Amino acid sequence: MAETINYPVESDVGCGFISSFLPLRGFKPRKTVLFRTSPHSAKPRPVPVQKQPINPVPVVKPSRPSNATRSSTSSSNNSRGSNKAPQVVNFAYTKKLTKEPTFTSSDLSLTVLSDQKKFDPNAALYRASTGNVMLLGHLGNLNNQQRKDGKKDVGNIVAKKSVEKDYQFGNIFNNSTAKLSPDVIKNLGNEKYKEGKYEEAIALYNQAIAIDPSKACFYSNKSAALMGLGRHLEAVFQCREAVRIDSSYHNAHCRLAKLYLRLGVAEKAIYHYKCSGRKASHEDIAQAQALKDSFDLCSEARNQGDWNKLLDESQVALSLGADSSPQIYAMKAEALLKLRKHEEADVILQNVPCFGNELYAEFFGSSVIAGLLVVRAQVYMAIGRFEDAVSAVQQALQLVSSNQVHFIAERVKYVALARSNGNRLFKLSMFKEALISYNEGLDKDPYNSILLCNRAACRSKLGQFEKAVEDCTSALILLPSYRKARLRRADCNSKLEKWEAAILDYEVLMQEFPGDEEVRDALMEAKMQCGIIKEKGNVYNLVIISSKRDFTHFRSKLGLLVVLFCGKICSKQVLQLLERICQKFPSVNFLKVDIEDNSSIATSEGVTVIPTCRIYRNGSQVKEITGDNINLLESSIKLYNT
Repeated sequence: MAETINYPVESDVGCGFISSFLPLRGFKPRKTVLFRTSPHSAKPRPVPVQKQPINPVPVVKPSRPSNATRSSTSSSNNSRGSNKAPQVVNFAYTKKLTKEPTFTSSDLSLTVLSDQKKFDPNAALYRASTGNVMLLGHLGNLNNQQRKDGKKDVGNIVAKKSVEKDYQFGNIFNNSTAKLSPDVIKNLGNEKYKEGKYEEAIALYNQAIAIDPSKACFYSNKSAALMGLGRHLEAVFQCREAVRIDSSYHNAHCRLAKLYLRLGVAEKAIYHYKCSGRKASHEDIAQAQALKDSFDLCSEARNQGDWNKLLDESQVALSLGADSSPQIYAMKAEALLKLRKHEEADVILQNVPCFGNELYAEFFGSSVIAGLLVVRAQVYMAIGRFEDAVSAVQQALQLVSSNQVHFIAERVKYVALARSNGNRLFKLSMFKEALISYNEGLDKDPYNSILLCNRAACRSKLGQFEKAVEDCTSALILLPSYRKARLRRADCNSKLEKWEAAILDYEVLMQEFPGDEEVRDALMEAKMQCGIIKEKGNVYNLVIISSKRDFTHFRSKLGLLVVLFCGKICSKQVLQLLERICQKFPSVNFLKVDIEDNSSIATSEGVTVIPTCRIYRNGSQVKEITGDNINLLESSIKLYNT
């Protein structure tokens, strides 16, 4: 997402919001005002205005028209489509009169509005003259005009119905941009841009472009808003239009250069930086040149199959600012794929900006986008998204039908079909046939973690646990977060009685999915088996507790449970006696809890003296023995175990 400060929008001199409707030569009082009328009266209430004395001016006044002339004028006003009466005014005299009154038009406007609001605050607004001289052309709605219903209004005052929408005083635009000039609309868009409301800014810039498509700054400002939304390809096309309209527009050239840099097109970035005048610094041009050199090294490493070098150089290119270049992301993902780091390759492709293939193809060309789709298909296949992989290669074939694309497409489809057939046969319990199908897929893609894990499932069903563990290990090397492979390996190690290896996998699974009861039970079982003390070929059921969760799990089980609470320094004689008791009662579970490592268990159980032995039956404490009274412990176990 582009920062606002990096892409400032332009505000041309003389086209500001205020200057669009205030004259530059000076402010003149308005000649009309708005006031309300009561809905109870057909005519507006007259407002008496006391005339002010006017000093005599030695100017010859125009002669007053005769009655016949006035009658003719009135008749002509009442007739639709007739010519208006000529306006004969002594402008020198009028100018003099406008300087004499002691009140202004704004004073009269406020007075009229105040009186009308008192009379009826909900009435509609009307226009009235405020000067001492009334020109026929300035009377506004005082002219009689033919109404739509065919009737004529009587007199010089027209009665209007109350308008439903009550506009606020001073809102001269009535919340609409329909009457604004394109420069004013652009300035409104600039304000929205500064507020970070890019969508609204784009809508306003579009309005300005629709009114006047010949202004380069409209397109340039729209591109800045698109950059703010991360839509860099669309921003490029808008900047191109701005430069086409005005080839000397330095802001547009500089913005276009930054866009090309982010998209990885270094040569064009250099060109437009050089066309930006003082807008671009030497550091900007040097950065674009460094990106070009890095991109060339990436292409060279890819052609040579040096995947480690390609991985390093693609990271350098991304750090130089090409963070929206699909080509560089594709090269880095391909390098990770060849280095069998499938999970990382998938993460890289997730960072590629989302644009439609048509827009990509229009900008980069069909071959570039086809290459990106091919890499994406291979990564999808490696992580088990076979349907998405097939869809990606089909899109690539629509853009380019080269031999390389055809070869990869056939390979992807073959592996997807082998996996599908294997799954179908496995569900039918035809494990040998399913194993053959998975092997066929692995012949085409020997490092496919999904097929390896599926083959391990078949081998586990066929009793080939060692080979199943090997397949699961290979799958986890490719996809370390592959939960199903880790769970299957732990299960196979348990069946092989490799409890330490099983515990490692189960603990990883518990960290990732702490609420999985099945995994918790399997972990407890493996720990119990691993914690068994072996001596002279005899097995003793003593489990060393390492967490409160383990203790709670064992205590909640049905049956008899004996727990020894001790410290790190525990009498060797006590441990030996406890081991002897374990041998006498093989059906009883024995736990050893080090309260220094598990202080929370000691606190919750209220243990204050060590060593202490407690006997639990069906989850409830039934006996506590402090010290090393082994004889009492043995007799108590006999009592509660019957």
